[in-house]
Amino acid sequence: MRSRTTRRKFLRMMGAAAGLAVGATIPGFLGGRLVLSDSFTVPAGAAEQMAPAQIKVYSVEKGTRVMTQTVVKTKEEWKKSLTPEQYHILREKGTERPFSGKYDKHHEHGVYRCAACGLDLYRSEEKYDSGTGWPSFTAPIAPENVGTKPDNSFFSQRTEVLCPRCGGHLGHVFDDGPKPTGKRYCMNSAALQFVATAK
Repeated sequence: MRSRTTRRKFLRMMGAAAGLAVGATIPGFLGGRLVLSDSFTVPAGAAEQMAPAQIKVYSVEKGTRVMTQTVVKTKEEWKKSLTPEQYHILREKGTERPFSGKYDKHHEHGVYRCAACGLDLYRSEEKYDSGTGWPSFTAPIAPENVGTKPDNSFFSQRTEVLCPRCGGHLGHVFDDGPKPTGKRYCMNSAALQFVATAK
């Protein structure tokens, strides 16, 4: 009986220590980058609980990398600034039906931005028709303009793509794209905002 009580206390202490270790890593997560390691998962909405931080991203307008601040809002604030579909996709990791999005067959010249915070994500030059029913790109505007993390939901292993400025869910990236990158950044139209630019 005594050994069983000791084991229970030991397990409680280990659980508490693990909780402290995870808590200690959270501030570092938004301290400068969103690309996460395989061993650390941040739940949807985690950015809502953290203070804004400075990150470096590429700006199409400036033609160079710039410092910007992460966007932190409460659920209520996001619901006010996004449509119900945008909120479901960007904040709750939803997915629009294939071939239903306005950017699937979109061919104008310009830049695709995050619909939640306006960060530059993809150029029209990198967009291609993947036949999947979702707008697809071979590469982001710059590596730091998207974040990725493992997604093991729905009994599959995928790589989720997120906005590094607001933490919004954009879609997934796969290794079955065309040359030269071999990547297919499969995005939700509702997570994007298109801005036309001169050729």
